[in-house]
Amino acid sequence: MMHVCSVEKLPTSTNGCPLFIKCKNFLHITFIIPRERDALDVYLSLNQLSQPTKISDLYCFFYNTQDETFDKIEGWSNFSLESEYDRFIGSSKNWVPSNINANYAICNTYPSKLYVPAFATRDCLIESAKFRSKGRLPALSYLYSNQAAICRCSQPLSGFSNRSLEDEQLLEQIARANPNGKEELFIVDTRPKINAMANRAAGKGYENEQYYLSAKFHFFAIENIHVMRASLNKLLDACDVKLSISYYLSNIESSHWLKHVRSLLETSEFIANSVRGGHSVLVHCSDGWDRTAQACSLSSIQLDSYYRTIKGFQALIFKEWLSFGHKFSDRCGHILSDLRETAPVFTQFLDAVWQIYCQYPTEFEFNEDFLIVIHDHIYSCQYGTFIGNCERERNELKLAERTYSLWAYLDNHRDEYINPFYHPISDLELNPGIDSASPENFLPIDTSPQRIKFWRGLYNRHELLVHPRESLENLLIVEQKTIQLLENLVSQSSSSSSTR
Repeated sequence: MMHVCSVEKLPTSTNGCPLFIKCKNFLHITFIIPRERDALDVYLSLNQLSQPTKISDLYCFFYNTQDETFDKIEGWSNFSLESEYDRFIGSSKNWVPSNINANYAICNTYPSKLYVPAFATRDCLIESAKFRSKGRLPALSYLYSNQAAICRCSQPLSGFSNRSLEDEQLLEQIARANPNGKEELFIVDTRPKINAMANRAAGKGYENEQYYLSAKFHFFAIENIHVMRASLNKLLDACDVKLSISYYLSNIESSHWLKHVRSLLETSEFIANSVRGGHSVLVHCSDGWDRTAQACSLSSIQLDSYYRTIKGFQALIFKEWLSFGHKFSDRCGHILSDLRETAPVFTQFLDAVWQIYCQYPTEFEFNEDFLIVIHDHIYSCQYGTFIGNCERERNELKLAERTYSLWAYLDNHRDEYINPFYHPISDLELNPGIDSASPENFLPIDTSPQRIKFWRGLYNRHELLVHPRESLENLLIVEQKTIQLLENLVSQSSSSSSTR
């Protein structure tokens, strides 16, 4: 029911009253109900059930796993920030955990534990938070094997003349925490520069070049949530209408969706190459929970092969999206609220991951179905994993006690999501000592327009009157299971013969 996006009651025909339903998993379906009065009842019921007014009315609080073998407690302890940061920080003494945000004291949308430069003082961090939108101060997102860092934050409250000496000092310390001899800190503002300049008129904006002497600025034209929402709607309209091939391609192009996905990949490519070249990078957009999460996640996937495994990809989502406060409930419209807050930010991220997957089909442990099932359960509200807008809200809702975890479901169905072509450059399971972030594991992205594809498997998978061919990946998975079954039977037969 939570997948229902909108219900439209169409004019009554001789056959009955049609109800046209659009779903968040891109299924469009029409029901024809003979009696108009019954159709009205169904229409009102669907609207009411698909748009609850309270978080506590969501499906996850009532769902019970009848056909599954996992318990409610499973999956919730799969990941922790401490273990993930320990994995890539290692023995580095330049970055340390900080309890400055314990009880969410300085930023209620950040995790309670942050990782910051070792020499950053408490006062420096507090004052920097005051100078950043929503209190989202610069904090470590990822540390590469060469000790160059990716940090993330929100835009400064600089306006045309405001400044913060402590914020300037914190960025200077981020630059100095890099032992590669690179004195410049690259600041990647993911917004179009004209948008950032417009925010200056509202007292926000971007860092003043006169005050951040060690910074070098780079703007990228990733549009805001309103543009992305309209773009996806146009893309889906093009998929839904039966047009000639020329009109279809023209409408896909005019939606600009592929252009926006390409912008994401170009931003990721710049960040990943900069870090690989020894430069630390600070990434932000406006509030640092949409475009920032996309850019940091994609560049981490390029740099670190661990994030291209099933467990690693889940850990990445846990860190960059759940812990650092992407507003899943608002962006996915889990409850009835301001529609202007909804946006396909995470959908776009998964699309970009799929683009990289298409360029490197042997470098990802998971297959296309893995990305699709995560996408669908973001909206289904069947599991509590993505309910709420930040870590604080999830703790207050006690989701780990009251709901099931999507991670447990994925673990239970892991065999369905294995990529049969997976053959990474360095096999981490066979060689545990290998550094997943070593230079040879880096994946450069080809962002030329002809390499950016329309993801039919996600947006057009419910296409009517078309019987999609079984994917080669799924056929290979079935063959592998059959071979394994036969090998087990042969082994059992041999064992039985030897005991006679």
